[in-house]
Order: sequence, then C-alpha cells, then structure tokens
Amino acid sequence: MKKLDKLILGSFIGPFILTFIVVDFILLTVNMLKYFDEIFGKDLPFMVYMELIGYFVISISPMALPLAVLLSSLMTFGNLGEHFELTAIKSSGISLLRALLPIGVFVFFLTIAAFLSNNFLVPRVNLKTFGLLYDIRMKSPALDIKEGVFYNGIPNYSIKVNKKIDEVRLQDVLIYDHTSGQGNIHVITADSGRMEPFFNERYMQLVLYNGYSYQEGQGQRGITEKPATFNRTQFTTNQMVFSLDAFEMNRTPENLWSNNRSIKNISEIREDLDSMDLSLNLKYFYNYVNTEASYPFFGRNRKLVPPPDIARKREIADSLRNLKYQAEYDIEARAENVLSGQPLETPPASELPADQPKLNVPELNDTISAFPDSIDSVIVADSVPIDQNDVDNSKLVTSSEPISAPKEETITLTPAQRDAIDSLRQTKRYAISAASGGLTTARNIKNNFTTNKNEVDALQREFRRFQISWYQKYTQAIACFVMFMIGAPLGAIIKKGGLGMPVLVSIIFFVLYYMLTITGEKWAKEGVADPLFGTAFSNLALIPFGLFFLRQARRDARIFEADFYYGLFQRARIWWAAFRKKEKLKEELS
Repeated sequence: MKKLDKLILGSFIGPFILTFIVVDFILLTVNMLKYFDEIFGKDLPFMVYMELIGYFVISISPMALPLAVLLSSLMTFGNLGEHFELTAIKSSGISLLRALLPIGVFVFFLTIAAFLSNNFLVPRVNLKTFGLLYDIRMKSPALDIKEGVFYNGIPNYSIKVNKKIDEVRLQDVLIYDHTSGQGNIHVITADSGRMEPFFNERYMQLVLYNGYSYQEGQGQRGITEKPATFNRTQFTTNQMVFSLDAFEMNRTPENLWSNNRSIKNISEIREDLDSMDLSLNLKYFYNYVNTEASYPFFGRNRKLVPPPDIARKREIADSLRNLKYQAEYDIEARAENVLSGQPLETPPASELPADQPKLNVPELNDTISAFPDSIDSVIVADSVPIDQNDVDNSKLVTSSEPISAPKEETITLTPAQRDAIDSLRQTKRYAISAASGGLTTARNIKNNFTTNKNEVDALQREFRRFQISWYQKYTQAIACFVMFMIGAPLGAIIKKGGLGMPVLVSIIFFVLYYMLTITGEKWAKEGVADPLFGTAFSNLALIPFGLFFLRQARRDARIFEADFYYGLFQRARIWWAAFRKKEKLKEELS
C-alpha cells in the first residue's frame, strides 16, 4: 500500500468511526423513545437495560452504516479539498478515481460485512430483542404506593394510603379485596400499618393495626330468598401477605417468535417463501375445482381445468407432502422395531400387494353429466321380484351367484309428452321459487368468491412482505456503496470539512434515501411494483446522483459556489439582451 493510500484511508477511518457512533446513538435514542413507557419505571436490573441497549445498537446498525459512510466520506474529501491536498494530488498526475480507490476498497469490504451482519447477526439479535421486550412489557411496574391514590399493582387488590410516614409506616389504609371475583364485597380499613418485604423480597408483608373488616355474602336472586349476610369484624392486628411474583421478570422461550420474518436469514426466508408459494398455488387449484361445482348447468358440457403450471405445482406439493409423511412413518416404525427388538422391513410403494383395494372416486363432472339437459328421456329400472319360497323365516338364504344390477330401459318421450311434463313447472309459484333459489345460490357464490379472494390477497401480501425482508438484506448493504459514490465526489466538489456543510448535505441525502426506501417498500407491499424493484428503488434512484457528482468532480466543477451561479446568471443575462436586440432588428426590417 502506498503512502497516499495510507493517508487517504487514515483520514477516512477516524471520521467514519466517530460518525458511526454518533449516528448509532441518535438512532438508538429515537428507538428507545418508542418503548420509553414500557421499559422504564419497572425496577429492572442495570444489566437488563445494558442487554437491551446492546441489542438495539446491533439491530439499528444496518440503517446507521449508510449514513456514517456518506458523512465520513464527505468530510474526508471535503477536508482534503479545503486544505488543498486534493489539488496537490491531482497536480501530481493522480486522477480522482485513483484517489477514491482506497476508500472504495474499504467500503466494498464494509458492504460485504454489512450483508453478513444483516443475514446472520441481526436476525439473531432481533429474536433476543423481541423476547426481552415482551418480558419487560409483561412485568408489572415497581411497587410504588402514593398518598391518596389507589394502587392496583398487586393482583386482586386495590390499596389506598392517605399518608405515608416513610417507606414502611402507613396511616389511614383502605384495601379492596377482589380475590373472590365478586366485586367490592370485602373491604378492610385500618388506622395504621407497616409494609415491608421478606423472604428475599419475593413476598410483601402488610401488618394492619386497629381496623375493621367488612365482608358481604353472595346474594341470591329472587324475592323469596334470604338477604345476603354482612359481617363486620374488628381487629387489633391483621397480617396480610402478598406474593410479588408479578413483579419478577420471567424469560419467555425464544421459539414463540420463530414465525417472524425479522428473525430469519435468507435460507429460512426462502423456505418460508416456498411453503407459502405452494399454499397459494393450492388455493388457486381448489378455486378452479370448486368454481366448476358452483355452476352445475354450464359444467355439463364444459370443464374448468386448472392451468398446467398450477396443476404441476400441486403435484409437486403432494409429492413433497407424501415424502414428509413417509419419512415420519419410517422414523416411527424404526423406533417401534428398535424397542421391540425386530428389524425394520418396510416395502416400498412400488411393491404393494396386487390385491390392494383401490378407491375409485368419480369426478364431479361425470356425476353432473348423468343428468339430462331437459326432460327428453326417462330411465326406468325393471325390478326383479323376489320369490317368497326362496326366503326362510329363520335364516337368510344366500346364493353363490352374484346379484345382477337392475335392468334399465330408456323410453323416449314424444314432443307432446315432453311439453305436458314441462307445463307442470310453468306456474307462478314455481317461478318465484326458482328465482329465490337462484338468488340464494348467486349470493352464496359471491360470498365464497369474496372469502377466497380475501384469503388469497392476505397470503399474497404476506408473501410480498417476506420477499421484501429477503431483498432488504442485499439493498441495505449495497446502500453503503451508493452513499460512498455520492459522498466522496460531493466532498471533492464542496471542499468544506468539519461538521457544517457536510452534515447538512448528508442529512438531506439521507432523508431522501429514507423517503425513497419507504415509498418503494410501500409499493412492493401493496403489489403496485415488483418487490425487488420496490426494495431497490432508493438505490436505483440515488445512483444517478452519484454518477453526476463524480463527473462534475472530475471536471472540477464549482456547482456549490456562488461565483458559478453568478457567472451563469450573467451569461443568461447577456444572451437575453442579445436575443431581444435581434428581435427588435427583425421588427424594424419587417
């Protein structure tokens, strides 16, 4: 590595680390404010807060890295331009692209590291974060009884203390006991009391002095029933013990969050996408099959067949399901044979016995086609009489000969007979009944279609969300290199270092990047755009800015200097004056 590369890379590493820490801290503060009410005020150990902050720092790093790269690269080349070091580099015959090479190589490896972090580290940290946040939310607030306010933190009790002498001694205590679940039927009052924890702070002991206990019995409905009993007990000392298990934070098993897409890497997301694709294809397949049954009249002569790709995917899904069941069966069979001490001999599916019974299910259309389109013919079955002499009164007589099916004879109706039969249906009552039945059938079909459409839309939306999570692991890493393409040439053009102009320009482009990212992901979630295009929309929109700034930096353009725009204004003013003069000459000549 040359000394120039060490100089440029050394001037970049320091601002990058500093800006990454600052940006991460800002995003951490914003993220912590979302859960401020749920986290603080619950008397959690210090290490729990440190654990949660550590998880947040890692989970927001994919968003902090692009901004840190943008700001640090802009500051680095702004400082080089401000101290004329970049001018000296160019005057020595080294191009701007060669000066950008060491930081570009560093950002390239940083992009790979960001991708690996997004794919392996961040999902695991998100799993830990979800579990810890859920446990904190479920934990009851710290025991903090205030004067004159009912405290409901202890389950099944409502306590009010009018005056607290200190953290232990209380005066004028009122307690509502809801352990019976019947409302305010048990009330305890006392002049004073003492509340202090014991047994390793797992229980709270409340000793009340000089009070009354009011207990109302459970009344029965009805006029003839006896009124509810009411008991009043006076006590000098009353000791109550409360369990503080609700104030302990219990850790939830991590497998409860196994279906969240934020905790999955690319291979796990692809497996879920394959499963969702097969489920979606199965819904398409059954929609085709069930739709034909909804139109029996039109289905007599036409068949609604699923497309070949849907049918092929359904066969694949069935074969995979059969393989899964076969594998589970083999495992169970091996376990049973191992326990019984017998070897496992499972014949393959191709070696089934020849006399294996087969289930023949007729197709729905074959059943429907059995009915005629109109009453043109009637099938009459000739019944075979049974001789009473063949039947014994005490036992059933069986024959070795198979029983033959009834004979069928087709009788063709004349047009007059057919019209006479059809005239039986041409009544007002039959028309009303047919219209009502048709309307009910139409409503049922519409409701079924609406339900199926909603199910398919929900599954498609979830499928697109998983695709977005998949592509985000790439686009968030590539955003680091895109921000470098914008920040480094822009710093060479601005030629201002420090935290003034670079911070302002970085915030503008980062806000633009964030808005484009949110817009593209929204398009992808709603199905307006392809998930890949919607996720990469921000990078695709910002790459032209980077190429434009790089071109202007190589030409030493002064697009951020006032003299540049003043010169443009003067040239436009001269052109306008010449244009007006030319127009006046044309008018005079005409």
